[in-house]
Amino acid sequence: MEYTLLSVERSFQNRVATVTLRRPEVHNAFNAQLIEELRTAFTALGDDERLHAVVLTGAGASFSAGADIKMMQQAVNVSREENVAEALRLADLFEAINTFPCPVVARVNGTAMGGGLGLIAACDLVIAVETARFAFSEVRLGIAPAVIAPYVVRKIGEGQARALFVTGEQFTAERARELGLVHVVVAAQELDTAVEQALHNLLRGGPRALRACKALALQIGALSREAARDYTASLIADLRASPEGQEGLRAFLEKRKASWVVS
Repeated sequence: MEYTLLSVERSFQNRVATVTLRRPEVHNAFNAQLIEELRTAFTALGDDERLHAVVLTGAGASFSAGADIKMMQQAVNVSREENVAEALRLADLFEAINTFPCPVVARVNGTAMGGGLGLIAACDLVIAVETARFAFSEVRLGIAPAVIAPYVVRKIGEGQARALFVTGEQFTAERARELGLVHVVVAAQELDTAVEQALHNLLRGGPRALRACKALALQIGALSREAARDYTASLIADLRASPEGQEGLRAFLEKRKASWVVS
């Protein structure tokens, strides 16, 4: 599939896809086209059962500055209905990443602001350079981090969100790690090594099991105790009986790599 504002590259025998935002001249800020291309890319990749992971990153010095200033200017001159429709398209993008069937790894190569933090919050594993800076800067523009809030609050909790949303203050990658937005912080020269190590860990997992583990983490908190009991019992029974589960167990007992592991 052809894209203008992003690229999709494959590696590890087509088991990993890397999606790179390619608007470095505006710090990979969103416009309507980039939002649509990202949503389309994740929708298309979601059908590929070979994938163990998708890496999301930005070209240039920044990860993503959030909404493009031109996009915000246009929002002033359109109707409320058009603003709602645009916000829903952005919400659909975050949900496509959040519910993507297999793990999504954010390779945070630089600063992320506003909606860029929404992308990060929708990912499963986040690895950031130590020089990256973050902010929920919307309040300083007279707006709010509304569309990204569901994903951010789930990651950092209401208490932290109440402070950071209203101050709009910048914070470091290490602070983001403490908050739970980022999992690993590394020096710039170590970023690719850290991402590759994370990918090697993911590639050791069975592709069906990876999907099941992600779905489990997403769903379990919303289930009642009885529903969780039934869901988890059925899940583990199905996985144990599956060809992948049987192969994983045999590989463990025979002290060898499972058939899906890439050398």
